Amino acid sequence: MNLSKNFKLSEFTYSKTAEKNGIDNSVKQEYILNNLKELCFQVLQPLRDKINKPITINSGYRCLKLNELVGGVPTSQHVLGQACDIKVKGMTSYEIAKVIMELYLPFDQLILYPNFVHVSISPRDRRQLLYNKSYKGKQFD
Repeated sequence: MNLSKNFKLSEFTYSKTAEKNGIDNSVKQEYILNNLKELCFQVLQPLRDKINKPITINSGYRCLKLNELVGGVPTSQHVLGQACDIKVKGMTSYEIAKVIMELYLPFDQLILYPNFVHVSISPRDRRQLLYNKSYKGKQFD
């Protein structure tokens, strides 16, 4: 199922950890599917269109069982379909975040990690720019 021009639902639900542990990580609630569509519509597709490079989803939707297994917090926006972790070949986390901010794409949280960026959306739209403790790269002023 396509969520947008360049993103498929399977990219958000696939997990090696889920596969290895026999966890069904499929989306069963309509509101979660709608949240994933919004994430694509509001952030990922405009980002993809601007950079003209494929975006890899490291971690997208996580059912509660998978979220717990990977050490996600119980309030993770991943379980609501409102968050994903992305990377782009040839771009740093800083460069990805910079494009998101330059395009003024909506986000609730943008968290820079050494090898990926966590981006989430929410009606709160807090525009929180955060750095994981392991991130040692360039930071915004």
